[in-house]
Amino acid sequence: MLSYSSYILIALAALSVTCHALSKCPEISGLPGIPGRHGLKGLPDSLATKHHNALANLKHRLLRLEAVLALNGKIRKAGEKMFASNGNKTDFASALQSCEKAGGTLAAPKNEEENKAIMDIVKQHNQYAYVGIRMGEVSGQFKYLNGMALNYVNWHKHEPNGKGKEKCVEMYTDGTWNDKKCNMNRLTICKF
Repeated sequence: MLSYSSYILIALAALSVTCHALSKCPEISGLPGIPGRHGLKGLPDSLATKHHNALANLKHRLLRLEAVLALNGKIRKAGEKMFASNGNKTDFASALQSCEKAGGTLAAPKNEEENKAIMDIVKQHNQYAYVGIRMGEVSGQFKYLNGMALNYVNWHKHEPNGKGKEKCVEMYTDGTWNDKKCNMNRLTICKF
């Protein structure tokens, strides 16, 4: 036969196991878990601070550089995007290649703010520019270069009217668009 204290210990053990299983143990510590794997050791405080300061300084310098370029009219910003031109006039394929070589892509407005930023560059150079929009597989259906459907359009009155023969899109100095043959020379404007 068990003693009274043995019954108490068994009851406490049963209560402990039950409340831990239900995750409802007020002020009662659970059993220790299995130790986890050791992670990578972090940088010493001095190095972490040094790297943090270097990154903050680099960010500050980049923001100043962007401001200088914007002030000099070399770039236009719209949201997080930047638009720039090298001033060259080329055909569509060459314009796209120039932008990709610089780490960007051909500018394609996805809203009114971006359209205005691109238009400002078109006006500055007083030359029509290709935008990163092409005709899709279906004649008369234009898409962004990545194949996505257009979510913003600013076609000039009665455009597009190329009836499948004008597969690229240019921007006029008023910011409206026209479908155009891809072998014409137009201003290159890139998006970054």
